[in-house]
Formats: sequence, structure tokens, C-alpha cells
Amino acid sequence: MGSFRIMRAYDEPDGGFRVLIDRLWPRGLAKERAQFDDWAKDAAPSTQLRVAFRRKAEHFGEFSDNYWHELELGCAADGAQRLLDLAEQHEDMVLLFAAKDQVHNHAVVLLGYLQERQYEAQVARGEGGAG
Repeated sequence: MGSFRIMRAYDEPDGGFRVLIDRLWPRGLAKERAQFDDWAKDAAPSTQLRVAFRRKAEHFGEFSDNYWHELELGCAADGAQRLLDLAEQHEDMVLLFAAKDQVHNHAVVLLGYLQERQYEAQVARGEGGAG
């Protein structure tokens, strides 16, 4: 099972299976310069949630809770599952995002969600446990 990490879409590639996880194309990134293997728009937060967040750090806690819900049961659930499925085929999964704030963004939430789901799957298979 592959591991996930996050990286800005504008940064130079350093290997891995690169997946753009933004719903919108990154501003100022030329398509011929973009280097990614897949585009998982369906794993991104809903437009309604993205607009409500407005990239404000003080809204991040509420945004995180709402996005986590979308990942579990909402519009992003299928996209998140597809990323987990891709991680079964690729050892190094690089989730690409465009946000300038590298701490308060959807990629951080998605990374945490995917890692938790992977851990739960390992425990269910008897491969992990309390550490």
C-alpha cells in the first residue's frame, strides 16, 4: 500500500504518482508545464464549502469538520476512495494543491483522512494496531 504526501502544484516534481486534488485548475499554471498523472477533482471540497472557507485560517476548524464529512459520506467520498485505490497501485502518492497557505488548506485535511483510512484498513487486516 502506497503512502500519501502533499505538495504544491507549482513546486518542481520530485517523483511519485502525482495527483492534482483541486477542483479548479491552479491559477497561473500552464497546462504544458503541469506535471501530474491524474486529476481527482471529485476528491476536492464542494464549491459551496470552498467558497464558505474563503482561505481564512480562522475558519479552518469548521472547514475541516465539514470537508471530513464530505469525504466520508458526501460528494468527495467516491474521489477519496479512488485515491485509496490508486495507492494500492503506486507506492508514492503525491497530492498536489495550489493554495499558498500550506497549513490551512484542503490537502492537509484530505491527507489526514486518507492516512486514517489506510490505518483502519491495516488494523482490519491485522497488520496494524495500537502503537
